[in-house]
Amino acid sequence: MPKKIRELKAMLLKAGFTYRSGKGSHTVWSHPLLIYSLTLSGKDGANADRYQEKDVKNALIEVKYLEQEDGKGEE
Repeated sequence: MPKKIRELKAMLLKAGFTYRSGKGSHTVWSHPLLIYSLTLSGKDGANADRYQEKDVKNALIEVKYLEQEDGKGEE
């Protein structure tokens, strides 16, 4: 069963992403460790498309990796 857009947004917030409003139902998300931003479209109650879930999953994996790398450099 696909996740809801609101679930994807909650996952991004929990991982430290911030958002700025886009046009209409689009929201643009950014994280200080990433050089790119992520755009989610759709209303909160709508089912997320597979590509949206994949984009969020990949961004979360990348942030986790970058946080680990950042921690290793400080030792």
